[in-house]
Amino acid sequence: MHASIGALAALGTAFAWTLTALCFEYAGKRIGALALNLLRLVMGCLFLGIYGLAARGLFAPIDASASAWLWLGASGLVGFVLGDLCLFQAFIDIGSRLSMLIYATAPVFTALLGLAVFGERLTPLGAGGMLLTLAGIAFVVLSRRGASIPESQARVLPRRARGSILALVAALGQAGGLVLGKLGAGAGLGAMDPFAGTQVRVIAGILGFAAVITVSRSWRGVGSGLRDGKAAASLTAGAFFGPFLGVSLSLLAVQSGNVGIASAIMSIVPVLIIAPSALILKEKIALREILGSILAVAGVFALFLA
Repeated sequence: MHASIGALAALGTAFAWTLTALCFEYAGKRIGALALNLLRLVMGCLFLGIYGLAARGLFAPIDASASAWLWLGASGLVGFVLGDLCLFQAFIDIGSRLSMLIYATAPVFTALLGLAVFGERLTPLGAGGMLLTLAGIAFVVLSRRGASIPESQARVLPRRARGSILALVAALGQAGGLVLGKLGAGAGLGAMDPFAGTQVRVIAGILGFAAVITVSRSWRGVGSGLRDGKAAASLTAGAFFGPFLGVSLSLLAVQSGNVGIASAIMSIVPVLIIAPSALILKEKIALREILGSILAVAGVFALFLA
């Protein structure tokens, strides 16, 4: 039963993050990546606080143990700050398509860490499902148009090497964040409320991004973002589906099942985003995207059976 809850929570995470991606793409173009990252976490923390006050009578997770704060705080820094900063810089260095292709290896790293830390093993069906899912994502990512770097930059080998390494570090950050989150929040009957656990992660992420913005002297951009009404509306919606709902569901997913399987299901956002991109942005769907979607859906089905 717990495994089924975990798989459903992971699928819910993927849908929530798809909506988040659409909202944050619009807001990020208006206010910039650093301001976006900090403000999304601040808004997400407010949503989590309101939920905690209504559900548990606590606006902040002050009842969490010291070890939970330690592991979940580390999870927030590794997953939110290190992972996102590396991924955004990889976008600049090698473009989003290649970055996302490398980043799609996160479920593999998560499964390996899950084996090393929790002794979680994949069944042959689970391993096959993960491979099918990753293959489908690769098909979709490689067929997406645009968002690639100019050819003149593509020939600069040091930039390509740095971007590839950063995308790999981002994938490791995603994997490490999930495993550290499970260590901090626990699993089974004694597990921490996933929304409270997520709030600890978000608080650590806020502190981390505040430090980065201070060092880079980018607070002016944060102030400009707060004054942009259209960006704020999109940011609020993205914060609800991302740091509040999506990240909390992701923590529930790893608490309730195998972290590698949960990570693989969560990684299908590039597949799920095809439909809204076609309907809302009027983008044409390529044959490879259709084939990739079929492979990914088949892989997710196998993961549910596993």
